[in-house]
Amino acid sequence: MSTISERPSASVLIWRVVLRNSRSLLIAYAVVTLILAALQRSLIYHPHRVREVSAKELGWETGRVVPLRVTVSDNAVLHGWHVLPPGRSARDVRESDQELKLGRPVVLFFSGNGGDRGGRSEWFEMLSECGCDVFAFDYRGYAENEGAPSEAAFAADAQAIWKHLTTDRGVAANRIVLFGESLGGGVAIRLASEACEAKTPPRGLIVRSTFTSMVDVGSHHYPWLPVGLVLVDRYPSLERMPRVTCPLLVMHGQRDTIVPFEHGRRLFDAALAKATTGIAKRFLDLPTSDHNDVATTAESAVRRALREFLSDIGQR
Repeated sequence: MSTISERPSASVLIWRVVLRNSRSLLIAYAVVTLILAALQRSLIYHPHRVREVSAKELGWETGRVVPLRVTVSDNAVLHGWHVLPPGRSARDVRESDQELKLGRPVVLFFSGNGGDRGGRSEWFEMLSECGCDVFAFDYRGYAENEGAPSEAAFAADAQAIWKHLTTDRGVAANRIVLFGESLGGGVAIRLASEACEAKTPPRGLIVRSTFTSMVDVGSHHYPWLPVGLVLVDRYPSLERMPRVTCPLLVMHGQRDTIVPFEHGRRLFDAALAKATTGIAKRFLDLPTSDHNDVATTAESAVRRALREFLSDIGQR
């Protein structure tokens, strides 16, 4: 005698479909997460590779920019510039050293995650017009430099450049102002915190459009990904900021679509109210600025803030 099998109910069939689809979605999610985790550095760093970044081709007058080469760890060579103030000139490193002996403030500039130093000319001009010597080096894997970008490599190279200035070039730490834009702000904050903890604080720190951490900004753009679990280069600037004891200027655009405005405010709030020199921290709110247009949308305000900040820390 044969038995008659019962057909599954509609609800059972629905749950089977749901479970089967859920498994497929989970597998797809895991695959996408693994792919993005493997490619994360290519998503973070966007270097522009060239054989040479020519100051002359960018319109700088002869003598205003001295090409530099600094050997860092693993015998890697970083190319950079010494940009002199208007009216000053140097033909080579020897004359560059003579200019440094005049005692002007020295700005050590750290770029964002894209392009090369040639795309920051307007910032070098503004800073040099404030009477500063500006030093800017491209990161590993950027412009003429060999190597691969990473947070650890950038931190090591920043320390090497700091040592180059303070030891090889004879620039006192209290003459150096660190300037970091976007990701470069993370590099500058780390270097500033390390120098302050070593009791050799820089003259000041300026950060523009910088994030609290790479985890925070990654989670903002990819809220559906477990960024905190897979991210390697984390740049925890919010944790490091309280250890910065030198004068501080933070600039951030309210319309920033890459690093939300609140990141700048949180970094500022995390900093000490006053530097050990007694100078209060400053925040420049840029109501009309996005992430990459600060130099054009807020030029007057930025120039004024830079002059006032550099003048104040110079007097102290």
